[in-house]
Amino acid sequence: MVDVLTTLIDKQDNFEIVRDQIAVLINDNQAAQVILAAGEPDPSLWKLRVFTERANPWEQFLNDPAADTSPIVNVWYENGVFDEGKSDVVKRQAHVATFNVDVYGLGVAQSDGVGGQIPGDLTAAETATRGIRFVRNILMASENAYLQLRNAGVDDIGPGVWQRWIQSITSFQPELANEAAHQILGIRLALRVTFNEYSPQADESNELELVHVDIRRNSDGMLLADAEYDYT
Repeated sequence: MVDVLTTLIDKQDNFEIVRDQIAVLINDNQAAQVILAAGEPDPSLWKLRVFTERANPWEQFLNDPAADTSPIVNVWYENGVFDEGKSDVVKRQAHVATFNVDVYGLGVAQSDGVGGQIPGDLTAAETATRGIRFVRNILMASENAYLQLRNAGVDDIGPGVWQRWIQSITSFQPELANEAAHQILGIRLALRVTFNEYSPQADESNELELVHVDIRRNSDGMLLADAEYDYT
């Protein structure tokens, strides 16, 4: 007969928390940038629409391309490895994870007003580039050196982020079917983050306290508000 866990696994793993924190940092900062740009001719140029784990986030453009052409950001977990040298076999494992932050820009061909045409692919590239510029600056800002989760690993609470680092930035073309009228360009920022994962312990008297990230979304999954941390 084997020993089984005697407590319910009702928590998030820390890679989920880190993923959502990356999205929250981008979302809250883009909202703050729009406010800071209030004196600019078009403050909406600082707007981003942020999602997590979406398979085809560019569909937001295709559903109603005239409604909102702000860059779309999709944050998703790609993979992770575990650093045996920085871990122990019982309680704490060092998780080295790659999170992709994909930014999509929409371009629609339009007249330049003097008999020529502004190609849609140029507008798409400019929009995606603007979005990835904001994302890179937000994630690499000094305030976010540890994604504001460094101290969340004290006393086994939360990820306790050790490091975040941009591995690469790569442009790509999403696969679109029968959408010749629209041009969409994607740019991917691969972010490597090292943090702690914890495993259940037999000693229930030393039960782990957990950080749960709860983010509010609208009906299509776009982030609306910042994270709430539940230390229970």
